[in-house]
Amino acid sequence: MFAKYRYLLLSVCLMISACSPDKPEFKAIDLTGADYALGFDLPDQFGNKRTLADFKGRVVVVFFGYTQCPDFCPTTLTEWVQVKKTLGPQGELLQAVFITLDPERDKPEVLQPYMAGFDPTFLALIPTVEELPVLAKQFKIYFKKVAGSSADSYTLDHSAGTYIYDTQGRLRLYARYGLGPQAMAADIAALLK
Repeated sequence: MFAKYRYLLLSVCLMISACSPDKPEFKAIDLTGADYALGFDLPDQFGNKRTLADFKGRVVVVFFGYTQCPDFCPTTLTEWVQVKKTLGPQGELLQAVFITLDPERDKPEVLQPYMAGFDPTFLALIPTVEELPVLAKQFKIYFKKVAGSSADSYTLDHSAGTYIYDTQGRLRLYARYGLGPQAMAADIAALLK
């Protein structure tokens, strides 16, 4: 008879834990358990190969963009600076990763001063031209080259959200462009608890 009620008791415990006040309510979109955007294995602007495992113990924010972007990219990187400041001492546990969608122009010598201009701890990752479409598909990132007045003056239309990974390297959140640094800082603080 006890075995009969064991499943009922287990179900009630699971329902109570699911409604627990300890479960954070995120401002960003909760992607916990998603089967995409699971990682990367790319060189950074200093030539070091990087994977999510390199940042265990930190919350990692990942954004795809390019250095000649006139709006989304510098705004997002500036917000990451604000998020890091808002977090205070916990800001040291935030790792910002910018993955270029323009490996033809975004070479290490371009990315090093660009990233340092925002924060010297921020990293840029550089896929090859051949790797980029596969990586973009794995992360569900849209990008398209838009011709300019000359062959090298093109722009890129691209997705403008940020993926957020917890301290164990698991994908947890997607912050849409415009969410704001206060909301992102609150979500990251919740992931650091």
